[in-house]
Amino acid sequence: MKSVVIEKPNTLVIAERPVPEPAAGEVRVKVKLAGICGSDSHIYRGHNPFAQYPRVIGHEFFGVIDTVGEGVDRSRIGERVSVDPVISCGHCYPCSIGKPNVCTSLVVLGVHRDGGFSEYAVVPAKNAWPIPDAVPDEHAVMVEPFTIAANVTGRIKPTENDIALIYGAGPMGLTTVQALKRVYKVKTVVITDRIEERLSMAKRCGADWVINNGQQSLHDFLAEKELKPTIIVDAACHPSILQEAITLASPAARIVLMGFSSEPCQIVQQGITGKELSIYSSRLNANKFPVVIDWLVNGLINPNQLITHTFDYHHVTDAIELFEKDQQHCCKVLLTFTE
Repeated sequence: MKSVVIEKPNTLVIAERPVPEPAAGEVRVKVKLAGICGSDSHIYRGHNPFAQYPRVIGHEFFGVIDTVGEGVDRSRIGERVSVDPVISCGHCYPCSIGKPNVCTSLVVLGVHRDGGFSEYAVVPAKNAWPIPDAVPDEHAVMVEPFTIAANVTGRIKPTENDIALIYGAGPMGLTTVQALKRVYKVKTVVITDRIEERLSMAKRCGADWVINNGQQSLHDFLAEKELKPTIIVDAACHPSILQEAITLASPAARIVLMGFSSEPCQIVQQGITGKELSIYSSRLNANKFPVVIDWLVNGLINPNQLITHTFDYHHVTDAIELFEKDQQHCCKVLLTFTE
């Protein structure tokens, strides 16, 4: 089989590898589609602190189970599945309280273990989630990105009366817009970014207000509209954002941080305690695959509004470079592995 392998930072090859056999409790997935994420680019460029090389990247993928290991019901062969990349121990403290995404021995497919940019991938059977026939393939491959939004919204529990502010109109910001507006029916969603084309996508995804904070003061806009955000989602992760969010937030607001920034940020504690703000973080997803699959079945979200390009996996280098360089026109890029 062919696999996309990052041998070391900035060295990508399409390698011939043996077709893997599933161990007990595992299934083998014949991969049909996979999505490129910023973390795949970071591993390729050597900027992901968790990656181990060589590595088959890819943690967003969909396919069909073509064989199963010992202890797995053979009736699962032929099942269309989307794969949860979070592999956890099931018994440590985080796992015991429903947070397998921060398991003390966490393994993420495509990061710590070979992922889905391959013609075949072996995964734990419990991580392969059946996809109903009504859900098309290109939506099934987008389940994992939307689980990030499901995890964020599950932490902060939005209501219809909330006023939400999102920093960053990349894929994670856009999935969060759709979750807030279409699933939770949040009253007002404001999103800010410096790329006009991304802001246009956010508008199509349901944002009520889009602000280019490179051209307009976010503080002045919110003051003019008399908006005090009760939810703030940082999907951009610049060190300066947290303090600004604290300043802009309504008393009793919830602030949630997504992603990893290794740069320090300075905050004034008085702004947090004076407003009794709640600050959350969100990593990956904690058992949110069935949640998002239900959203898809019920037509609550529309992944097509994020998908901008599709490449055959043989052109993966071109696909990643486009993803990295053309943020104006490129959002979600899919790779095809089978006809």
